[in-house]
Amino acid sequence: MRKRTIYTLLMLVCIVGFWLFENFYTPATYSDPNASNTGWISSDFLPSSTTGEVVQHSYYTLSYSEPHEQAEWVAYELKREHLTYDDRERPYFIEDPKVRTKSADWRNYRGSGYDRGHLCPAGDRRFSEQAYNETFYTSNISPQDRDFNAGVWNRLEQKVRYWCKKYGDLMVITGGVLENDLLEIGEEDVDVPRFYYKIVMKGKGRNAMVLGFLIPAQESQNSVEHFLVPIDEIEERTGIDFFEKQPQDWQSNMESQVNVRGWKF
Repeated sequence: MRKRTIYTLLMLVCIVGFWLFENFYTPATYSDPNASNTGWISSDFLPSSTTGEVVQHSYYTLSYSEPHEQAEWVAYELKREHLTYDDRERPYFIEDPKVRTKSADWRNYRGSGYDRGHLCPAGDRRFSEQAYNETFYTSNISPQDRDFNAGVWNRLEQKVRYWCKKYGDLMVITGGVLENDLLEIGEEDVDVPRFYYKIVMKGKGRNAMVLGFLIPAQESQNSVEHFLVPIDEIEERTGIDFFEKQPQDWQSNMESQVNVRGWKF
């Protein structure tokens, strides 16, 4: 009888300990105040923020939308030297310590049927442990259908890496289209976008070339080229001015049309 009581108590302690670990344990922050900022985009090319909550990490910048519990955009620079195949151990997803209102807890995704889809891909940040780990802040993830995440969205990420190898440094801006009346998951009501966009730019100034993609959040066998749209269309859908600090004639030229000249698909 006494052994059974001890066994029962030990089981209860283990259950309580596991519950506390699952619900309250948070690993140390991934931020490093002494790290070089190799993923920042010049402020001249950052999009507008509809929320006023712009956060800069060492290797990417984002604008967080508290009502939707995710970033409305994540912007980063991708360089050839970033494209490594270093093997990295996947860290925990943790809340972003720089988001004033706290980013959504990863547990909102548990049992939802949706992937924790990276916006700045972890695969673009294998060149250092800190850069890789930073992509696991929950401010950098969005609920994505599993087939979409592993399918057409992954193919577009791979195409961006191909372009970086071929053409050199790129600027990438990406996110979900955050609208009203979206499906929500978890206790914090994380919105599930129906569309995702990605904007890719190579070159600077008058030599810049820009592509915009707008993709329904479901798997498709179409090539990524099928989802090309003018930047103006993405701005209309999101309410974001992606190149607000650039001259108006530059914006009109870059944003009003789809121009694949200089891009190999």
